[in-house]
Amino acid sequence: QVQLVESGGGLVQPGGSLRLSCAASGSIFSINTMGWYRQAPGKQRDLVAAITSGGSTNYADSVKGRFTISRDNAKNTVYLQMNSLKPEDTAVYYCNADGVTYGSSWADFDSWGQGTQVTVAS
Repeated sequence: QVQLVESGGGLVQPGGSLRLSCAASGSIFSINTMGWYRQAPGKQRDLVAAITSGGSTNYADSVKGRFTISRDNAKNTVYLQMNSLKPEDTAVYYCNADGVTYGSSWADFDSWGQGTQVTVAS
C-alpha cells in the first residue's frame, strides 16, 4: 500500500504564493507519474500539473506560467510552486502518483492523497 501525504495549503491573498508538497511512502519500487489535481466546490476534479519520472511536465492552460511542478525522485516527493495566485485557484488540491510496489506480490498502484485546502482571498 502506498500513502501520499500533502502539506503546504492555506489562505493567501491574490497575487501571493504557496508551495505544496506531497511525499509518497510504502513499498515503492518505482513511481512513474506524479501529479496535482484540484477540485472546487460543485466542480469536477481536474488536472493542474503532472511530471514523469524523467522530468517531462504537463500543465493545465489556466496555470501555465504561474505554477511550477517539480519532484525529488530520491525522496519520492512532488512539489507545486504556485505564484500569482488568483481567487479562481481556490480549491482542494490532491496529489496523485502511479507506479509499482514490491513485496510478496509486485503490483501497480495509483494512489491519492487526502487533499489540502488552498484559499485565495483578500
